[in-house]
Amino acid sequence: MAWPTNDSNIVTTNLDSGTDSPAAARPDLKAALDELANVINGRNQASGVAGLDARSKISALQLPDEINSSAATNLTIDPTTGVVVIEDVMQLNPVAFGSLPASPAKGQVAYLTTDGASTSKDLPIYYNGSSWRYFSDDSAVATS
Repeated sequence: MAWPTNDSNIVTTNLDSGTDSPAAARPDLKAALDELANVINGRNQASGVAGLDARSKISALQLPDEINSSAATNLTIDPTTGVVVIEDVMQLNPVAFGSLPASPAKGQVAYLTTDGASTSKDLPIYYNGSSWRYFSDDSAVATS
């Protein structure tokens, strides 16, 4: 069952007055109950809604394999503990110096393929608030 996409099947015309005919209201009630059944049956279904487990959490089976933020918006993960735990290996997509953010923020991390002098590096780097630096020895990344 697909999740309802609009409320056009829920009509209250024959339900909003004490003088409305029960016979006329019956098909409207039936259509509304059918939509309610679609909502209930759409739980944990494709094009439906993710259900919650006994801990009021979304099951791992209902989570997407990839999360993309909206256009021109960073994706933010903000746990109440202040710590993000990655249980296995983290992979950074390799980038050349020219593809690093134009206005980096302190604490950003990247896997650098070539520095600003076009020298091959293949090393992880971080931004300390004033310059990109190598994790391996804390030296500054060449900018030209």
